Amino acid sequence: MNEFKKFAIVTGASSGIGYAFAEQLAKRGYNLLIVSNVPEIEDAAKRLKGLEDERVRGLEVIPLQMDLGKQGSARELYEYTRAHGMEIEVLVNNAGVYHDKDILDDSEGFTSLILNLHMYTPAMLCYLFGQDMRARRHGYILNVCSVTSKIVAQRLGTYASTKCFLSAFTRSLHIELHQYGVYVTDVSPGAVDTGLFSIPRWVTKAGKCLGIIASPERLARRGLFALFHGWAKTTVPTIFWKVLCFIILLIPTCLLRLIRRLGWF
Repeated sequence: MNEFKKFAIVTGASSGIGYAFAEQLAKRGYNLLIVSNVPEIEDAAKRLKGLEDERVRGLEVIPLQMDLGKQGSARELYEYTRAHGMEIEVLVNNAGVYHDKDILDDSEGFTSLILNLHMYTPAMLCYLFGQDMRARRHGYILNVCSVTSKIVAQRLGTYASTKCFLSAFTRSLHIELHQYGVYVTDVSPGAVDTGLFSIPRWVTKAGKCLGIIASPERLARRGLFALFHGWAKTTVPTIFWKVLCFIILLIPTCLLRLIRRLGWF
């Protein structure tokens, strides 16, 4: 491998949104380092190498199985790229977990995992790779946040709060680094067709037709468009989720407590 060959990193890239980002970046001509904590990351690399697209031919796609939910993993990943002569031009922080459970009903292990995976690790990856990008006066960082970062509701407490941190962190970093030629973007998905939610396929199809549910491919294309054009933020899908979040913000806490007591949500 040549010294300091340009690469894009995508975390959580074994499937779904992360894989879609990796595919779109490959089609833009980027060598890839794709990271996941599951062995399926090897299969994802094979699929990316096998894409029938002339822009992908000859690119390097390196799979790395690593648990980014551990403290210290950001430094470990950074040192891996240095040791293998990779200059990271694009960083996509996508790795994450979802839950729908009361805060105190989650296990201690899962709570630690989600805090590290959604806040500590992506922030430290931004810190480490961002310094190199600032020194070169060029680079791109995309953090996958969520529309739930604007929602305060039961059973989403830990998930939404960690995404709120990541969204605020991303906005601050965008402002700090833009003048150095480093673009930082928050892409906030609403519902995405990744199989994460157990809903009938006809509901998913209807949601996609109505623009309520996005495909991973659409999310990746829009997110990268926003990133390479220097936008601070984009929401996918757009209108429905922006309106829904606005309505939810108008609900007073006392009404939410009543809904909770009645067992409606």
